[in-house]
Amino acid sequence: MLAGELRSWPHIATQKMFGFEFYYRKSAVFSALPQTRGFDSPSTLIIKFNPMPAKLLKRAQGDPRMDASTRVRGSGWFSFRMHSEADLRDALWWLSQAYEASGR
Repeated sequence: MLAGELRSWPHIATQKMFGFEFYYRKSAVFSALPQTRGFDSPSTLIIKFNPMPAKLLKRAQGDPRMDASTRVRGSGWFSFRMHSEADLRDALWWLSQAYEASGR
């Protein structure tokens, strides 16, 4: 469902690598969804910020579904683990934040 939604957004390109489908806004990667492989769970997606705005970082640190720990504070890949269908709305919100940030 998330993959179909992402593909409908403007300027999206995809590339399959390492068991994931990576999503690009023009040439900037902003997310990857598991295809044949996952991180800690097959329902974990990753999003990229470089850097994540401070307001979003604070929200990510307060969300137990987000792993906001990276080597460089606020930059890099962040994971979002979905536990149920109810998490889809928030997953889509985080994906849209990463998409918008990749266009800057």
